[in-house]
Amino acid sequence: MRSADERRAWWEEIADRLRPERVGGLRQVRLWSVLGVGVLTVVAVLAWFTPVLSVRTVDIDGLSAVGDAEVHERLQIPSGRSMLRIDTDAMARRVADIPKVSSVRVQREFPSSVRVSVVERTPVLYFESPQGAHLVDAQSTEFAIEAAPIGVPQLITGNPGSADPVTRAAVAVVAVLPPALNIQVGEVVARSISDISLKLQDGRTVLWGGADDAERKAQVVLPLLTREGTVFDVSSPHLVTVK
Repeated sequence: MRSADERRAWWEEIADRLRPERVGGLRQVRLWSVLGVGVLTVVAVLAWFTPVLSVRTVDIDGLSAVGDAEVHERLQIPSGRSMLRIDTDAMARRVADIPKVSSVRVQREFPSSVRVSVVERTPVLYFESPQGAHLVDAQSTEFAIEAAPIGVPQLITGNPGSADPVTRAAVAVVAVLPPALNIQVGEVVARSISDISLKLQDGRTVLWGGADDAERKAQVVLPLLTREGTVFDVSSPHLVTVK
């Protein structure tokens, strides 16, 4: 049995033998760490400041009424600039300023592509002025003055425009119409926010009232239109009438 002093001396001898290897191992780990950091730094510098990751292709989807060239012009992607340094938010804002664009998303697709996803505005109504037909979308935004697409109803009201409460009420009514009725509407006549009627293309009229109780009105209007008559009143959907 070894004494306490002998055991201590034995452990110290083992520690002395192992210490150089441990120190050498730490030196190797440190060396590889330094080399790794250096490599990462070089890669980061190349990716950030050189054309290695520059934009080479731009893919745009969702365009119909807006021209591809106009979107490219608004993107303003600098030639040779790294993908990491382009400002996708700023590019999206510039494209969104196009009147016919409702929303846009710009994404990096490494190593060298930018994808632009555009949602265009769709007219739900139009109104006439001396300048021409003003197209209005589902957010009551006037976004173009041009010939209205076939099937878009005309809005007849006193002071049409995006800021007009009656115009917004008319847009809200059109938004809740059943598709089978919507395709029949030729004109939306809005005298006030609670007095809106639909002139169908076959000459019949639907008295809709306001945008309230829309779900119930949508349920009763199509069965009501199967009856004989020229004026169909669903403004009070629990007490409908036909004349």
